[in-house]
Amino acid sequence: MAGMSVDGLVSGLDTTNLINQLISAEGASQKALKTRLTATEQAASAYRTVNTTFLAISAAAGKLTPDALVSARTASSSSSAVVATATSSAVPGSSVTFSVQSLASTQVSLSRGVWTSATADARSSTMAWPIEILDENEASLGTVDIPAGATLTDAAKAINDAGHGLTASVVKLGENRYTLQLTSTTAGEAGGFSIKSPGEDDTTLGSRFVTTAPARDAVLDLGGGVVAKSATNTFPDLLTGLSVTVSKADPEAQVTVGVATNNDSVATNVQKLVDAVNAAINTVKDYTNNSKGSTAALRGDYSITSLGSKLLDAVSFGVAPHGSPAQAGFQLTKDGRITFDKAVFLTALKDKPEMAQTLVLGSAAGTAQDGTAIPAVRGVAARLLEVAKSASDATTGTLGSMANGKDSTVKDLKARIEAWDLRLEKRRETLTRQFTAMETALSSMKNQSTWLGSQLSAL
Repeated sequence: MAGMSVDGLVSGLDTTNLINQLISAEGASQKALKTRLTATEQAASAYRTVNTTFLAISAAAGKLTPDALVSARTASSSSSAVVATATSSAVPGSSVTFSVQSLASTQVSLSRGVWTSATADARSSTMAWPIEILDENEASLGTVDIPAGATLTDAAKAINDAGHGLTASVVKLGENRYTLQLTSTTAGEAGGFSIKSPGEDDTTLGSRFVTTAPARDAVLDLGGGVVAKSATNTFPDLLTGLSVTVSKADPEAQVTVGVATNNDSVATNVQKLVDAVNAAINTVKDYTNNSKGSTAALRGDYSITSLGSKLLDAVSFGVAPHGSPAQAGFQLTKDGRITFDKAVFLTALKDKPEMAQTLVLGSAAGTAQDGTAIPAVRGVAARLLEVAKSASDATTGTLGSMANGKDSTVKDLKARIEAWDLRLEKRRETLTRQFTAMETALSSMKNQSTWLGSQLSAL
């Protein structure tokens, strides 16, 4: 009935338009709810966008702890063929010099026998079966045998299935020329092996195979007859916290690797923190813009603007006992942003390392020589982390709570709007029935009038 047209054929009234106007007037409250719904959804989205920027501050500040400077290390090498890496446990100023005597290799051996195809009888060449696999010390690892009629491919599979520290593959050397390749599953000297065929003794051991790659460790000569060995080309913790990877053997070249403090990495992390703070401040200003004509989703929201102020306070207030963070390169601009001078920070780290570290990273609690407790000091990074966590913490953060509150309001508004849809639909049905009834009544009256007129004319 809601879509039924009842425009008056008798009354001449545009009843459809009248009904629409009445419904529109009665639906003003619903329109207000829809407007409020849109604003509330935008506010919830804005809170979450701001929250994302404060989470970025938490992540950046979390990398700048009192131990960040102590654990920042960089490794150097005098040769492009030697790569050194350092962890936080590496000791600054430590170094070691060596020459690379050899690179590591895994043993590979090829059978001297040659077969006409991969499906040829494995017993048709000079290789005899069963074979015995011996380790680098000629201790037996086990034997492998194949049945009569087994192919070269079958023989390779039998060796692989035996699991005696070898993998076998069929290698095509050319037309009608195939051989068997054995590779150790253990790298370096420890993976050495030999193959003993029936009839071989100590003098002929392994004669049916030729070694194309030896089982060899990488060797560094540190001088004075001292060498370091590795089954791979990497030497973990050659020095405490310093690992070395070699890619070229050069016994005559002396290589020096060392560890230094990596202040640049700390400065880079400080800059990332400043960038995250400025991004958060910009987002807060955009969403709370209270200027004339502003349509910002959080226009004039003091709870949000105050977060931006707290970020600036964390950088501007002095850090006991050293004073202003400006000594470590921090400055506030006229438009309410933060700048960081890397050169000032690095100079401070060089000339006054304790001051620079405390201003930015803070210091951990300790005990003085007289036994007096020394409280921890919160540097700029710790202050910013505290502000960011109070805003963005998953359970207690103000931004998340406000966004969730808006979500609840959105849910309530949608329910009320849906209720209005039902109410207005019923109202339209009622008005349509009333106007239909009116037209019916007018039609009946018109018919009666016509009848009376005809009766009077007949008198």
